[in-house]
Amino acid sequence: MKKLFASLCAALAIGLAAASPAAAQQELQAGSECTYFPFNFRDTDGVLKGYDIDVGNELGKRLGVKIDWVCQKWDGMLPALLANKFDLIVASMSITEERRQRIDFSESYRVSIGQFVGAKSKGYKLFNADKTPDPAAFKGIRVGLQRATTYDNWIQAKVPGATVVRYDTVEQLYLELKSGRVDVIMTNPMKTHLEFLSKPDGAGFEVVGPQLEDEKYFGTGVGVGVRKGNPELLKRIDTAILAMRKDGTLDAFSKKYFPWGIHPTN
Repeated sequence: MKKLFASLCAALAIGLAAASPAAAQQELQAGSECTYFPFNFRDTDGVLKGYDIDVGNELGKRLGVKIDWVCQKWDGMLPALLANKFDLIVASMSITEERRQRIDFSESYRVSIGQFVGAKSKGYKLFNADKTPDPAAFKGIRVGLQRATTYDNWIQAKVPGATVVRYDTVEQLYLELKSGRVDVIMTNPMKTHLEFLSKPDGAGFEVVGPQLEDEKYFGTGVGVGVRKGNPELLKRIDTAILAMRKDGTLDAFSKKYFPWGIHPTN
């Protein structure tokens, strides 16, 4: 009878452990845009690739879980996380105070900056000598932006009088700039370098003004988004990302797509 009772207790303990979310979770679902080259995109065979994808898959290995990717449009990314459609956001999302009010962020795995691009022939001078935007210089030009981004927030705050045209994807920005329907675009200079300026289509265009590192709008970098109330998961992700910075993993991922590192170095 004692042996039977001990066996039942052991079975119950195993059952309780299996019922625990932490113990049972062998998979984490990660939301990403899946169209944001070279950070998260599908190759010609439909396989998800990119810097975000590399980071997310490596996180899965270090956490001992499988990462199941969920493609989500950018403007619905936060609502989808909050609605439990996935567990993490790994989508080049900048860490900002506004977003911190809704979700938690991990340590950053990529720097976050912005820059304008326009036609070389126009010679746009949109900034003062101290690198602040010149509102007068923006008059009469159309600025293309991806909607619901930190770039959109920045221009609304810094140049509220600018004429802004909003699009759903960055790829649309390049097409509209080439066609002349917008005069300049504001976006991620890393992506723009690889996808547009270094290509034949971008030969007649150049960056306009300085790289913008305004922490208030672009945040302290890019991090993994997690729903509030998951401190243990967040701590494990932080530990993994800091280790990836230190052991050269993030540097290796960076240089698959860029000639320079795009990650924090400290």
